This record gives sequence, structure tokens and C-alpha cells, in this order.
Amino acid sequence: MRKTFVRRSMTALALALLASSASAQKFEERIAPCLACHGEKGRSETDNTPSLGAQQAPYALIQLYMFREKLRVNEIMNEMAKPLNDDDLRTFSDFIAKLPKPAPPADAGDAARMARGQAAAAQHRCNTCHNPDYSGKENVPRIGNQREDYLAKTLAEYKSNTRAGYDASMADVMAPVTPEQIADLAYYIARVR
Repeated sequence: MRKTFVRRSMTALALALLASSASAQKFEERIAPCLACHGEKGRSETDNTPSLGAQQAPYALIQLYMFREKLRVNEIMNEMAKPLNDDDLRTFSDFIAKLPKPAPPADAGDAARMARGQAAAAQHRCNTCHNPDYSGKENVPRIGNQREDYLAKTLAEYKSNTRAGYDASMADVMAPVTPEQIADLAYYIARVR
């Protein structure tokens, strides 16, 4: 009787170990398409596709949930998120948070544009919610060293109310921001050091 119990316990343990290693392999396979677009090292090389490195896990979780539920519409992301359950969303968002943060471009940028962008960021108090280094916090995204094209697109979408957020704060913030300031903000935040 004891031998049978030990054998069953060992079998159960072996199956659990196999399942966990299969899950690890499966996760690597599942995250590969994400990294293909968003960058393996946390920095996207794809036009208008955000870099995800060191993104706040709670923010990433909310965005993935919004994509899954089609509260935020992007055909590719809606399809990618559709099969994810709540545990998957947490696993993916935790993984994203552990990717290295994107480095600023080697080009420090045009001093006049950097100054205009810094002034616009101060005027609109971007560092209040996104932190002085634009690293974000909790459900507020990291925007420092994000792709310039993606920042400009996102800010313009918030301004025009075509991007759904989980609250209206960005639409309110963007209301007085001019198109020229959007360009300067994106330029500055993408290069902030």
C-alpha cells in the first residue's frame, strides 16, 4: 500500500514537473510574437509600435485587458489578446515589466526642440503623473525613451478623443496642447536623459 502511494506521488510529481517545463516552453513560444513587434530587448524597432521595456506591470495589465475586451481597438492586439485568460494577462504584464527599459537614442537631439519639449512638459505637468524621469508608476505608463512616432500618435489620439483610456485624464490634459507642442513633447520625451 505504501509502495503504491509513493509510486503515485512520484508519478504526480513527475507529471507536474513536465507540465511546468511545458508551460515555460509554451510561454516562450507565446511571448515570441509580442517581442517580434515590440522588441526583444525592450525597445521596438517597428514604426508606431510602442517599446514595452520596463513598462509598469499594472499599466500593461490594464492595456492587455482592454485589448482582450476590445475596449481599446487595434485589430492585431485584439486578436493577440483574445485567447488570454486573466492569469495570462498577469504573466505577460509581469514579464513586460522585467524587460530592460529602452535607452535614449544616441542622438541627444536638437537643443532648441529639446528646450521647447521640456517647457511643454513642465507647462502641462507631464512629470506629475509620469514621474520626473517619465518612468511611470502603477497604472501610469513609462513614457521616457518611448518611440517618438508612437508618442506623437498617442498624444494626438488623446487630444482628438480617438484613443480610449480607462479614465478621461489624458483627454483632459491634452485639450489645451497644440499640435506643435505634441511634436515637441514626443521629440523631447523620446530623448529624455
